[in-house]
Amino acid sequence: MKQLIGLSGALLLLSGAVQAQIDNGDFETWSSGTPQGWTTIDSGIRLSQSSAFATTGNSSAQVEVLTGTQSNTDFRQSISVTAGVPIEVSVDLYHTEGNVKARLYVGTYQGYSNPALIGQWQTLSHSHTPSSSGSIEVGLRFYDESGFDGNEIVYVDNFRPRNDSTPVPGCSDTEATLALTTDGYGSETSWSLINAQDTELYSGNGYGNNEQVTETFCLADDDYRFTINDSYGDGLLGSAGYRIEIGGQVVVQGSQFTYSQSSSFTVGTGGGDNGGGDNGGATNLEAYYLSAEGLTGYPLKSELHNIIKGHSSQGYTALWQFYQANELDNYYENDGSILDIYSEKPASGDSVHFSAGQDQCGSYSREGDCYNREHSFPKSWFGGKVEPMNSDVHHIFATDGYVNAKRSNYPYGEVVSASYTSGNGSKLGTDASGRTLFEPIDEFKGDLARAYFYMATRYQDKIAGWESNTSNSDLVLDGSADRVFEPWLLALLKTWHLQDPVSQKERDRNQAAFDHQGNRNPFVDHPEFVEMIW
Repeated sequence: MKQLIGLSGALLLLSGAVQAQIDNGDFETWSSGTPQGWTTIDSGIRLSQSSAFATTGNSSAQVEVLTGTQSNTDFRQSISVTAGVPIEVSVDLYHTEGNVKARLYVGTYQGYSNPALIGQWQTLSHSHTPSSSGSIEVGLRFYDESGFDGNEIVYVDNFRPRNDSTPVPGCSDTEATLALTTDGYGSETSWSLINAQDTELYSGNGYGNNEQVTETFCLADDDYRFTINDSYGDGLLGSAGYRIEIGGQVVVQGSQFTYSQSSSFTVGTGGGDNGGGDNGGATNLEAYYLSAEGLTGYPLKSELHNIIKGHSSQGYTALWQFYQANELDNYYENDGSILDIYSEKPASGDSVHFSAGQDQCGSYSREGDCYNREHSFPKSWFGGKVEPMNSDVHHIFATDGYVNAKRSNYPYGEVVSASYTSGNGSKLGTDASGRTLFEPIDEFKGDLARAYFYMATRYQDKIAGWESNTSNSDLVLDGSADRVFEPWLLALLKTWHLQDPVSQKERDRNQAAFDHQGNRNPFVDHPEFVEMIW
């Protein structure tokens, strides 16, 4: 039985709540010349269904603007929102003459479209965080520009986040089928399917308890990510679960997770998810990094930042579940124990073994007592328990709690004189310059170097301000957003990166991290990026 939670717990759950949804946001369903779900349509515009232009599905809304009186050109619908839960509303627009502009309405009037962009689609978006629960209106208003002749046509499509998962009739592409069985708390479950351009194509929520749901998708050749959410944070219980099939082959499946689980697959060439469950299968890396093609130096780093930013933070507690599924020794002793980089002995039997989920810290007084969550890039360097850095799994590893405490927030480096040595040879001490540093064993130096290159790239919009947070962050950071690291550490990280190449363990962890929070470490997928940037 689920326990009642207090106010603080409720506020935490709100961060994982499902966004409000817009009905008929792809304008596929019409009745008597009116798009279903759109309830406020003024007399100064005339709407009709168009199959000539569409960014999703088979149709869009053709809007004829008939007046320069802007207050008579609104069309909207009301959606439910939750206080403190952000909603990102966006819409695609196609101007034919450029003599009117559209203004997005999300509770209040927001930004304008660019009427000068004629004959091409553009996207108008706004992020809104409601201060109170209830309902708001979303939609558009049109404003005349110089040259308006009393009749301007604008095509509108793909209002999102959408609440329509009805398949497009007469699918000429690839049909995929989602089979979902909810648990006894069906209202907690929601899902979405997005393409490689991060456009949400299908979504669903508001289910009953123990309900069996079947949805059919029509998918063009592309890469896709399916994400399922549970607002309580305990996934699908019992025999509940989900799968997506294409041509009788399972490409996505799963059941147990916490707040969210994402899986990727490809339609057409390039491979995709082979039904690997929680690991989500392979990602089409060429498509993922396509926008960075041809770039080098810091422009490459900036574009990689754009690709991997905005990941879905799962929270600090969810790291335990990630470790239980993905931070296991399936590479050295192959015993399924927690793979702890501070106690693992690659060439011999380990003297420390941690059972996943059973030996979590807790208190400790010596090495081997328990394992915890090690911020390889210490959290004090970025200001403490600040999200999303505090729960970003790409730099947080399972380690012995006692050794983790010994490491503290000291930089990584090469120790000449050790004051402490762990069971696998990780050392705390001073280098030739007298700086206090922590040195991991050779087996994991490249892993940690690539985690640092990830941090420099993922948070390049923030990291320049972290230099003065502590004396140790000042020792390693140069206060810039491009090079990021002091010369001594940059040279060391590049050496570690070359001497300890990417392993299968890292590749598997990178895919698991992508399934967990929706972004990748580019320097694991493409080690050559390090030299191309730095």
